Parts: sequence; C-alpha cells; structure tokens
Amino acid sequence: MKKDSMSFGEYLKRKREEKQISLRELARRLDLSAPYLSDVENNRRGPLTEERLITLVRELHLTEEEETEMYDIIGQQRGLLPPDLNPYVSDRPYVNAALRTAKNLEADEEDWQMFIDELIKRKSRGD
Repeated sequence: MKKDSMSFGEYLKRKREEKQISLRELARRLDLSAPYLSDVENNRRGPLTEERLITLVRELHLTEEEETEMYDIIGQQRGLLPPDLNPYVSDRPYVNAALRTAKNLEADEEDWQMFIDELIKRKSRGD
C-alpha cells in the first residue's frame, strides 16, 4: 500500500503529458496562469486548492484510482490526511476513535484489509 515518493507537481506533469494537454491549455482550463501552473509542476508552489483539484480531476479525466493516488500524494506531501478524506474524518468523531484504537493496537496492513473486506461484505448485504 505504500505510495512512491512522487510529488504532486511531478504527478500533475506526468498526467498532463499522458493526456497530451499543453501546460498553457491546462492552465486556461483551471483558470490559472501558465507560469503559476509551471511553478506547481516544478514544485516551486504547493498543490492546488481543493476546488481546483476537483476541476483538475474532471479536465484530466482521471480514473477513481488515479484520483485516489493524487489525493494520497498530496496528503503525504503535506504530512496530513489526503484532502478528499478531511471532511469525512472531521465530521465523524467515531472515525478518529477507530484510528486511535488501531494505532494503540498497532494494527497492520493485514488488520486493515480484514476490516475493509468485512465492511464491503456488510455494505453489499445492506447491513
């Protein structure tokens, strides 16, 4: 589950080039200047705002997996939760309790995978 240490800027540039969109065109679509977006891609500025990230997902036609990867990279770069998880965690105190319990019990990847598998099973049954 460990992500590589790619920066958001590197990720953004790679995806933009894969989609064959010029820096200037993507900047226009994001309502940014090309020099500003160049600074982001070259890690002279931090990741984009959440609003622009949503636009970026749409403009680059990112898959759900690519979107998750992008948010994970941003969270790792900032040393915080990925931006897409912040509202979910902050609005639900029981999530913080679950995370602290897992931390105190030193839950590992196998423990979390069992939890995820059970949750998917329960939700698919409509529990």
